[in-house]
Amino acid sequence: MTTSPQDPASDQSTRVQLRPDLETLPMYVPGKSWPGALKLASNESTPGPLPSVVGAIAAAAQGVNRYPDNGSVAVREALAERLGVTAEQVSVGCGSVSLCQQLVLATCSPGDEVLFAWRSFEAYPLVALVAGANPVRVPLAPGHVHDLDAMLAAITGRTRLVLVCNPNNPTGTAVGRGELERFLDAVPSNVLVVLDEAYIEYLRAEDFADGDLPDGIALGRGRANVVVLRTFSKAYGLAGLRIGYAVGSPEVIATVSKVYIPFSVNSLAQAAALASLGAEAELLERTDVVVAERERVRAALLAAGYEVPRTHANFVWLHLGGNAAEFSTRCAEAGVLVRPFAGEGVRVTVGDAFENDQFLDFALSDAALALARR
Repeated sequence: MTTSPQDPASDQSTRVQLRPDLETLPMYVPGKSWPGALKLASNESTPGPLPSVVGAIAAAAQGVNRYPDNGSVAVREALAERLGVTAEQVSVGCGSVSLCQQLVLATCSPGDEVLFAWRSFEAYPLVALVAGANPVRVPLAPGHVHDLDAMLAAITGRTRLVLVCNPNNPTGTAVGRGELERFLDAVPSNVLVVLDEAYIEYLRAEDFADGDLPDGIALGRGRANVVVLRTFSKAYGLAGLRIGYAVGSPEVIATVSKVYIPFSVNSLAQAAALASLGAEAELLERTDVVVAERERVRAALLAAGYEVPRTHANFVWLHLGGNAAEFSTRCAEAGVLVRPFAGEGVRVTVGDAFENDQFLDFALSDAALALARR
């Protein structure tokens, strides 16, 4: 009698041993795409890269048979000159979220704490858990803004990293320079504070009291425990190439580089970033259009009865509570994709006038208003 060999996949003793805690770890969920639908779910820039940037990408493509510069030296030097820091204070990564992960890995051991407001960027708890750290969520204050006093009170002896997303994703709210200064002065000097400024280019001085416009680079000067994250994904329109940067003390930046995945910032991204910095004035003019459109969209929503906090980013936040998921589904059926946060609200990217009008056509409909007022 012959027997068939046992299937190795069915033998528990032969299975690869994976981290059991990862079974309960949710995966990051990106904004949806839908053929034929307008995508206002991922805070992307509607206009594509400038022709000069496209040309730089095409030229760099001729050399993709070679590895990229592992240190992104040219990009770091260009950023250092623009920001008034040294190249040793700049690290470039595969998007700012990659640098966020590196900062957690550089500061946290299993059981340590990563503290942040909630709701905020949905990747924060994930990068903490992947490193074996405990995510600590501090509820937002009324008005959907960071409660910095509550965050200070939540710091413990196990806190290693505090994340402040300013402007905050997904609510769009921002805290001013004075409030941030008081917070940073009160945080223990051995706790690293990360100011995530992915949407910094959409801030406007006229929205803040005189001298209160927040600027993480300025706030970080003389504070060795402050790191600033910024990105080329939003205002610079390079979301598909994945490149961001961190600015901090040379000691922290050197440590972050030790947990960097080699060559993860590709040569096309580096070339595009350099070309974008060269055309920065023209690119940032585009943000004026977005700012004007976000004010128009928010005003229309407020007039219709929606709760929409003051936004300083390239999106608006609709506080819809338990109706967020249904609102998103019906909006998708109407041909516009938005980003729902079940039980809380919906984030809507501000696109061009045509895209925004398409969204408002749905949002001001009787079906949508019934959800907003329920």
